[in-house]
Amino acid sequence: MLARPVVLLIGIVLASVNMRAALASASPLVSEIGEAFGLSSTATSLVTAVPVLFLGVGAMVAPWLGRRFGTEVVLFCALLVLGAGIVVRVVPTVTALFAGSLLIGLAIALLNVLMPGLIKRDFPGRAASMTSVYTGAMIAGATVAAAASVPLERAFGGSWEASLAFWSLLAVVAAVAWLPQVLIACGRTGHEIRGVIPAGSDRTRGRTRIRIPDRVRVRSVWRSALAWQVTLFMGLQSLWTYVLIAWLPTIFTDHGMSRSAAGVVFAFNNLIQVAGAFVVPLLAGRMRSQRPLIVLVTTLVAAGYAGLMTAPVSGAWLWAAVLGVGQGGAVGLALTLIVLRSGDAVTAARLSGMAQTVGYLLAAVGPPAAGAVYEATGGWTLPIALMLGVCAAALVVGLFAARDRKV
Repeated sequence: MLARPVVLLIGIVLASVNMRAALASASPLVSEIGEAFGLSSTATSLVTAVPVLFLGVGAMVAPWLGRRFGTEVVLFCALLVLGAGIVVRVVPTVTALFAGSLLIGLAIALLNVLMPGLIKRDFPGRAASMTSVYTGAMIAGATVAAAASVPLERAFGGSWEASLAFWSLLAVVAAVAWLPQVLIACGRTGHEIRGVIPAGSDRTRGRTRIRIPDRVRVRSVWRSALAWQVTLFMGLQSLWTYVLIAWLPTIFTDHGMSRSAAGVVFAFNNLIQVAGAFVVPLLAGRMRSQRPLIVLVTTLVAAGYAGLMTAPVSGAWLWAAVLGVGQGGAVGLALTLIVLRSGDAVTAARLSGMAQTVGYLLAAVGPPAAGAVYEATGGWTLPIALMLGVCAAALVVGLFAARDRKV
């Protein structure tokens, strides 16, 4: 049993690496995908938007699946579904393209929602530091995927399909690493239950059934103002991030940058996010109120977007860096707020489900909306101005979410 924390940590890191890789790998290739199927800019943006939409849909059922089958089992199955979705996405039909994107979104939703509850349960005294580890791994996976997509396309003879399909191997490796957790979970007895820490338990047909206290059963997180504030901050920061995932390379290429250079700058943006995602949760865990961090991350993202509006190519590396620190810090802070605002693992799982259901449904609007506005206006000025408005809204709700209170 002494080895279990190490094995669990490896599983968490490898699962986290997959949380954005499938999405980030498509962004540098989005033009080729659109051309291959004859899609408009708005329709092409759905390659990114559909997974994000189903991140929200999957988040609705993730807490129930975790309670019903066990967190470890559901995470293992999610990795298998993710690998399958990546393969289906490259089958040469539009239907398969979006069906695979749907599976990718559902799988990542399960990983996203169940991870905070797992960390709250198994690392209760190190929740903030573990959140920084898994968010850092998540962004590192996106960085590698973004940087390698175009080189892989060239290595596979100009096949964007093979480049995207390659990332299914990453999901398979993570699933294999997660298998010991499934075996341990299936062998648990007594109070070592699956999914959440119980207030009490009994045996029914050889399985452990959770008895949740009446006060937890009655008081829904959906009725909590604080839960909604955390949820809206999660959604708004996800919205600005997925707009960048979908369109940042295109913004650069539309202003004269080469496709390969745009891919490298995009990968750099993802790499810098690791710093924000790792440091900000550590700082948040040491603060009673996280309001200064809310101001920091929203200001950085707003400054980066403003830079894209005024000098997108000449300042590309600077804006990528500023955005990266802000994006990484924001997602790390949003996930940390879920843990810090929750009093126990049950609440953390439910708040995570709520925040990511509403948050990703909101974020799914971003890429197609930005694409539609771009198509209608013929430029990126208005879409970026709208993102600055999103930053302002995130600042307001984030200041409320960062108060030292519990859901």
